[in-house]
Amino acid sequence: MNPPFDFVRSHGLGNDYLVMDAGRLGFALTPDRIRAICHRNTGVGSDGILLRVEPPAGSADFGLRILNPDGSEAEKSGNGLRIFARFLHDHGYTKQTAFTIHTLGGVVRVELLPTGVRVEMGRATINRQLTALDVAGQSLPVTVLSVGNPHCVSIVKDLAAVDLHRLGPLIENHPAFPNRTNVQFAQVTGRRDVRALIWERGAGHTLASGSSSCAVAVACYDKGLVDGDVTVHMEGGDLRIEVDRDLNLVMTGPVEEICTGRLSDEFKRRLLQA
Repeated sequence: MNPPFDFVRSHGLGNDYLVMDAGRLGFALTPDRIRAICHRNTGVGSDGILLRVEPPAGSADFGLRILNPDGSEAEKSGNGLRIFARFLHDHGYTKQTAFTIHTLGGVVRVELLPTGVRVEMGRATINRQLTALDVAGQSLPVTVLSVGNPHCVSIVKDLAAVDLHRLGPLIENHPAFPNRTNVQFAQVTGRRDVRALIWERGAGHTLASGSSSCAVAVACYDKGLVDGDVTVHMEGGDLRIEVDRDLNLVMTGPVEEICTGRLSDEFKRRLLQA
């Protein structure tokens, strides 16, 4: 239970995180320190930090904080939950293959499978009042929803025509979302298949996202475009999303650990000055 490393680096379909343990880190992760660690050129580099914390008493088996590379905090992350679940099992925190994790977006149940991790992501809620956004001089049809964290999905005919790097930040920071939002563009290619591009709140363009995949599946299911068992195809790979009539969600997908690592004394000194 005292591993000789400060972090584990893992990814879910190219969405990479550093997993750390607040009880062993030795210093608090302030926004400035988070940004320094996640920096791709002068830090370790990642799409965020998964921080193991003690859960509120009686709430869950384990506690998780999800820290974005801009220093903000996310309520929930599907890829992050899969990575964190595998970390807990592989590094001696539990021998169980099914357990619960507390996040700001609610408690989720995870199950480790031979080929990946299954996560019960909870129930989605859709904002029926907001169905279009004025963005860059055009009215964009959207589905605005929460899966424990906020999302805005736009279903399009041709994903190749989407300028994600222009529209993503405009939607993320749109006045309709005072706390910002995650952004997805989706193209339905069959009753069980959807392609998606993702712009994450606090992280920008990402190759894959578990909660975004859930949001895409819900938006398409709600419009009757897909069945309740759908594969979301992203730049980094595919996730299976199951949606029922009450919009309860189950996500299944792979995780890969890349390495363990230590922060140098020199880098730690710089962090402590931040």
